[in-house]
Amino acid sequence: MTILLFLVGVVLMALGIAFSIALHEVGHLVPAKLFGIRVPQYMIGFGKTVFSWKRGETEYGFKALPLGGYISMIGMYPPGQDGQSEGRAGGTSPLQQLARQARQADVERIRPEDQGRLFYQLPVYKRIIIMLGGPAMNLLIGLVATTILVTGFGSYQPTTGIQSVSHCVQTLDATRAKSANSAECGADDPLAPASAAGLKPGDTILEFAGQSVTSWEQLTELIRSKAEKEVPLTVQRGDQTLELTITPMLTERPVVDPLTSTYQTNPDGSYKTQEVGFIGISPATELTPGTVGEVLPTVGQSLERIGATLIKLPARVYGVAVTLVTNGDRDVNSPVSVVGVGRIAGDIAAHDEISLRDKAATLVSLIAQMNLMLFAFNLIPLLPLDGGHVLGALWEGLRRKSAKLLGRKDPGPFDPVRLLPLTYVVAGAFLLMTVILVAADIFKPISLF
Repeated sequence: MTILLFLVGVVLMALGIAFSIALHEVGHLVPAKLFGIRVPQYMIGFGKTVFSWKRGETEYGFKALPLGGYISMIGMYPPGQDGQSEGRAGGTSPLQQLARQARQADVERIRPEDQGRLFYQLPVYKRIIIMLGGPAMNLLIGLVATTILVTGFGSYQPTTGIQSVSHCVQTLDATRAKSANSAECGADDPLAPASAAGLKPGDTILEFAGQSVTSWEQLTELIRSKAEKEVPLTVQRGDQTLELTITPMLTERPVVDPLTSTYQTNPDGSYKTQEVGFIGISPATELTPGTVGEVLPTVGQSLERIGATLIKLPARVYGVAVTLVTNGDRDVNSPVSVVGVGRIAGDIAAHDEISLRDKAATLVSLIAQMNLMLFAFNLIPLLPLDGGHVLGALWEGLRRKSAKLLGRKDPGPFDPVRLLPLTYVVAGAFLLMTVILVAADIFKPISLF
C-alpha cells in the first residue's frame, strides 16, 4: 500500500509538471499565432518524438525526455551580413561554421509564403509579448495554486498555545546552531525560564507582562523585550486560569533570514547571533484559511525567496555535487530537479501520519512553488532563456531608436546567432546542473522524514 501511495504521489506530481510545461508553451504559442507567425511544432519534452498529430500548420506532440518543452517559430534568425551566411563570407572558424549552420537550418524552413510572417520581422513589442507569454503562464498557474492553497486549505499558523517546553537553555555554539527545544541538555545549561515558571505543553498564554496577547508574533516581541525582568503571566490550562511569574533570560539566539528561513552566517562561516529575551517554548499551530487579500503578498514573499535562491544557485548546485562525490549528508534545503520534486511528492503521499488534506495541500504547494520558480528562472536575461530574447528585443529597440534620433543607418534586427557561443555555454551549464541534481535526487535523495 505504501509503494502504491508513493507511485500515486509521483504520478500526480509528474502530471502537474507536464501540465505546467504544456501551459508555458501555450503562453508562447497563442500570441505567436495571433501575430501571424508560422509555428511548425509544439512539443512537450526533447529527443525522439513518441507520438504527435498535426492540426493546421502545427505539429503537436510528446517527446521521449519530459524535461521541458518548446515551440519552433519560423524566422528566429535574421539574414547574415551577406544575406545568408554569418559574418564575413567564407568564414571557416568553428564558431562561424556553427553560426552559419544554425542560420542556414532556419532559412531552409522558410517558404515563399512566410515572408512577412517571420519572427524577427515583428515589431519589438510583439516579440516581447511572445517571449513573456511562457513565464506569464507559469506566474498565472502559481497564482491560481497559491489562491487555492491560501483560501482553500489555509496554512498552519503559530498560536499563543504551547506545544513544547524546553527543560534547559543551551549555550549557543558559534559554529553550530542548536535547536532551542532540543532534549539534549548539558551539565552547565541553565533551567529554561518557561520550565522554571511551571509552564506545560497544552497551556495557552493569555497575558504577558500585563498585556493581552493575541498572536505568537506579539508574544515573541514581548518576550524578547523583557530580558532579565520578572513579569506576570496569565495562562489558561484546561478549565483553570493561572497567574504565574516569569523572567525571560538574556541569551544569544541565531538570526534567521526572513527570506530563506535559514540561519544567517558571518563571513567566517559562524552563525550570526543577537542577544534577546528567551523563555524556551514553541508554539502550537492550527490550520487557518486565509483571504484573497493574502494571496499576492504570499506570492511576493515566495518570489523574494526564489530570487535569493537563484542568486546562490550555482554555489548551491556545487555543494550538491560535492555531497554526491564525497558521499556526504545532503542538506534538506538543497535544490532539487524534477526527479527530486517527484520523490518528495511520493514520500509525502506515502506517509501514514499525514492527513489526506495535508497531502493535497502539499501537492498544490509544490505545484505553486515550481511554477513561480519557472517564472523567475525563465526571466534570467541570458539566451536561450526567454529573458535573453526579451533583453535582445529591448536592445534592438534601443539601438534603432538611438540611430533614428542621431540620423544614422538602421542597425537592423537583433541577431541571436552572434551570441550562439554564449548561448551554448549557458545551455551547457544548465544541462550540467540538471545532470548533477538528477543524479543527486537518485543516489542521495532528500529525506524529509
